[in-house]
This record gives sequence, structure tokens and C-alpha cells, in this order.
Amino acid sequence: MAEFYSLKVADIYKETEDTSVVTFDIPQDLQNTFKFRQGQHLTLKEEINGEDIRRSYSLCSSPIENQWKVAVKQIPGGKFSTYINQKLQAGNQIEVMAPTGNFGVEVQPKASKNYLFFAAGSGITPVLSMIKAHLKAEPNSTCKLFYVNKTAKSIIFKEELEQLRNTYFGRLEIYYFLTKERRDIELFNGRFDDVKMKVLTNTFIDIPDTSEVFLCGPEAMVNYVSEYLIGAGLSKDLIHYELFVTGLSEEDIKRAERLAQQNVEGIEVTIVDGGKEFAFTMTKEYDNILDAALNAGADLPFACKGGVCSTCKCEVKEGEVEMKINYALDDKEVSQNLVLSCQAVPTTEKVVVDFDV
Repeated sequence: MAEFYSLKVADIYKETEDTSVVTFDIPQDLQNTFKFRQGQHLTLKEEINGEDIRRSYSLCSSPIENQWKVAVKQIPGGKFSTYINQKLQAGNQIEVMAPTGNFGVEVQPKASKNYLFFAAGSGITPVLSMIKAHLKAEPNSTCKLFYVNKTAKSIIFKEELEQLRNTYFGRLEIYYFLTKERRDIELFNGRFDDVKMKVLTNTFIDIPDTSEVFLCGPEAMVNYVSEYLIGAGLSKDLIHYELFVTGLSEEDIKRAERLAQQNVEGIEVTIVDGGKEFAFTMTKEYDNILDAALNAGADLPFACKGGVCSTCKCEVKEGEVEMKINYALDDKEVSQNLVLSCQAVPTTEKVVVDFDV
């Protein structure tokens, strides 16, 4: 069941010209419900011009701070980001779902790990949460951040990052890369490419001594850096990522087109959610399980409906489905029969999926 809680906006301020940071007031009786791990996100819901709009935003605060903050960057034409940046005020109420998401790893207080972080723009939000958590809880661990932005003024959380570097001097290294502003050192001009990555892996990054790598940003950046690091000898298992998807690949487009021809009419679907079963029959109007279930009256969790956030994740218990696109689940999760219901097209006459995962 998609359970939202009406939360008060304790504070909202402009971090940069196009990014607002929102702090939520979590009542004492909900603090256990809203416990989170660094790297997780909140799903926000608001009725905007009569339309139920939902979006997921990563928490930029760490669990240690006992604060719940998200940063929302204005997206041109974005309904929800426009509402947050132009209309939302301190004292307003907004519907929020409890924290979810698998990005990040547990802190290990006795560990001596070396973490690498690659971020672009607002991709810094979950990364900031992780950096703060690991530096505070793991006194023997180190962090290196490689952060891409357009200009110096557009760097989100620049002041907080610099304070963290001073607080954890010698344990946190930060390297800023700018794409629309030139500086004297050529290495830090522009996006990651072979020349820059060669210098980074030869000078700043010790591949054998790297414990975990986290990437958050555009798909092209995440894929490129991941492949380069794997080629340089880093194990694929050590790489964790969260994507900003700006467009579908040719392979995704072909798969989506093929599945659009799949005849789903008459397929029997059973939803298990909150221990209760909800059954319905697919019609030709909706080809994916989430939309079909919502149309049939089910109350299920979802946010982006774009195969990115994993809010609508479920487990296939019976029958088979195929996903149009998948930017949220890793290979291990897929092997465990987990799917994104917003992208899941049934391919057998009967399907049973469980949202209690």
C-alpha cells in the first residue's frame, strides 16, 4: 500500500539559483518510520492543477544528523520542481512516503575503507549523505569526490563540502570539474574523458586500494566512468550507481516497441500488497502492471513511472513478465525475480506479483 504522511516543511532555502533545499519536520511518533540509510530517497506527492504528481528526491542529510532534507533542482518544464522552487514555503504541508532505495552500503565503524564518489550536478545529494555518514561513523575511512558542474556558482552544497573537507582534513579530498567555465589547470575543465581518467587513475585513484565506488549523474557519465574503472582493474561488484536518464538507448527503444505489440488483454494478475491479495484482468488500455492495477483500483507505491526510482518494485511469484526499461535494479535483484511494475509487461496468461519486498 502506498502510504503517505502529511509532513510540515520546517525550512526551505535557495542553495543555488535553481536549487531549493527542503527540510521536513518529522513528528516524534514517525521518526522510526522515517529512519533511513544514507543514499535513500523520499517520494513526495502533491496535487498540482488537479493532477496527482509524485517525484522522488534523494536525502542530502545523513542519518547521524537526525534531519530529513532534500535538494530539488529546477527542471525546465518540470511540474513538481517548479512547484517546489517557486511555490512551496516553510509551514506548508506536503505528502511524503517513508524513505526507500538501495543506493549505498551500510556503515562499518571498525572498517578502514577508501571510498570514491563521482557526481554531476544534483547527483551530489545522495553522495553528500553518504560522505557525511561514512566519515563520521568510520573514523579510519577516507573519501574522494570527483564532482562535475557547469560553473562554480552552480555547485550545489559547495560551502558544506568545504566545511566537511576542513573538518575531516586529510580524509576527504574534493576535485571540482567545470564544463562551462575554464580554469588554469586543464584537468579540471570539462567532463570526464579518457585523458582525465588516465590522469585520475594514475595519480589520484589507487585501484587496488579502492573499497567502493558510488556514481550519481547522467547515464552517459555513469556508464563511461564505470566501464573505464572496470577496464582499469576495478571489480564490477564494487561499483554502485544511481542514474539521471535523459533519453532511451536504441536497445531500450526496440524493446519498448516490441513489448508495445504484446497482447495483454485478458491476462489475470494478482497483486499481493500488505499481506492482502488484489486480483484483476488486464485490458488493452494499459500494458504494464502498475498502470493496469491503479486503473483497477489498487493503491500501490510509485513515483517516477520511468524505470528509474524503484519505488514500484515487486517480486514475480508466478508467471512471467518482461521489463521495457530498467535503470533501477541491479543484476542480483533481477535474478531474484524483482521487477519494476511500471515497466513490467505480462507475457503469460496468469501473473502473481508481491509488493511486500
